[in-house]
Amino acid sequence: MKSVIFARVSSREQEDTGYSLDAQIKLLQDYADKKELKVAKTFRVSESASGKQVRKEFNEMLNYVSKNNFPIILCEKIDRLTRNPKDAGVVDEWVKENDKREVHFVKESFILNKNTKAHESFVWNMKVAMARFYTDNLSEEVKKGMGEKLKQGWLPTKPPLGYKTVGDKGHKIHIIDKEKAPFIRKMFELYAMENYSTKTLVDRMYKDGLRTRDGNKLVKSRLHELLSDPFYYGKIRWKGVVYAGKHEPLISKDLFDVVHNKLTRKTNAQYKKHLPVFKAKIKCEDCRGTITWEIQKNKWYGHCGHYRNINCTQKTYVRQERVEEQLFPFFDGVAPKNERVIRWIEKALRESHADEVGYNETKREGLNRVVRIADRRIEEAYKDKLDGKMPAELCESIIKKSAEEKELTLDSLKKLNESRKAYYEAGIAIHKLAFNAKNIYQSPKATAEKRRLLLNHVFSNMTLDKDKVTPSYTLAFEFLAEWVPKLNKIFEPPETPINKAETGLADPVSAGLLPG
Repeated sequence: MKSVIFARVSSREQEDTGYSLDAQIKLLQDYADKKELKVAKTFRVSESASGKQVRKEFNEMLNYVSKNNFPIILCEKIDRLTRNPKDAGVVDEWVKENDKREVHFVKESFILNKNTKAHESFVWNMKVAMARFYTDNLSEEVKKGMGEKLKQGWLPTKPPLGYKTVGDKGHKIHIIDKEKAPFIRKMFELYAMENYSTKTLVDRMYKDGLRTRDGNKLVKSRLHELLSDPFYYGKIRWKGVVYAGKHEPLISKDLFDVVHNKLTRKTNAQYKKHLPVFKAKIKCEDCRGTITWEIQKNKWYGHCGHYRNINCTQKTYVRQERVEEQLFPFFDGVAPKNERVIRWIEKALRESHADEVGYNETKREGLNRVVRIADRRIEEAYKDKLDGKMPAELCESIIKKSAEEKELTLDSLKKLNESRKAYYEAGIAIHKLAFNAKNIYQSPKATAEKRRLLLNHVFSNMTLDKDKVTPSYTLAFEFLAEWVPKLNKIFEPPETPINKAETGLADPVSAGLLPG
């Protein structure tokens, strides 16, 4: 008689302790040979199969034996075939439809068929109930373990792309995957630059070399999930609740917030293959409408579309090169004259950084005091709850509010530590950017995105009147425009030569050093 084998393992431990699929199949094949049964097909369910996959394989097996009229199913034990009353009922119906149909549970020396006696049916039902209890209890223990893992600040499952799992069982943590992490950072940065939709970003990252753990291309929906995952800035989102994580953040929360706002905006991002450098950056001086850009004979031209005012008199078309010619002097106006000026600025900022360190220490002490007070409130409220001195709901409310206050304060402490040198580094960076701005813009390697990003740093807005462009600096560059020309003048070589052996590289060549 023809039969089929149904073998299943539900955990890696079962594979490692002699209950592997191969061991089950060998046992069942030997049994079939002994009973002179021909095995027509073997169904295997591995430990990695989800509940839906197990159910699918179970249904396929029953459909197969019914379609081909194979009367016998061979299985190691009852809990290998089914662990819920619903599937047990399906098996019961199947065997009772035909006198020849049987299910052999080899290790338990039990055969289920239409003629199974009442006490044997009772054993069958009891074992199904026990298997169900085992499944429910295991699920409960797993959930408990996951909850404890979350409280400790670790994700209880596999981390997202850019991280990897290390450590032994029960002590596994997630660390940054140095191979894939740079791609994830770049993915966030590129999406924050406006000109990428999730679809075009998928193609760009694949071209740059980003692959899934299986070596495949990242799909659009998965990329959207990664861009929405707070795990990358140090939090863990689990079933709608966000927990504090102990893993090292891959990006800043500020960058995540920028990306999140773009993902959740009402209008979808529109990727433009040909992106004008000055798109949405210049307003009409007459009607305050946005200047529209179009390409003609491989040249970009801007003009007012008169969207806000049909009486607008602005009818002139201006070439992109003409706009750039007018902006270059503004780059020069904020640029330190030479490397000597840059070195002096670095020296001055480094000296002033000592005062910032003292201020930060005072601020840190205040934040630590807030954390200690929050901890004390949580402890007192918990004791009052246990002793019954205060209503439980009030205690829970105090604990929740204090925990939230503590989390916000710890976040401020973290930012304070990260920004300890931020103003010093930003001060140097902004001067170096001004020094190199024109070269960056004119570089043959500069893409439209990079030029747009540079313009965002330097200019807050620009207006067009006929073919004349009037820009306004951002706050930082407005400050540079006021004092850098004075500083450059101080560092101009004097009429009489100086002995450079007696002056430092970062010393001004004039005695009129700006106070402060």
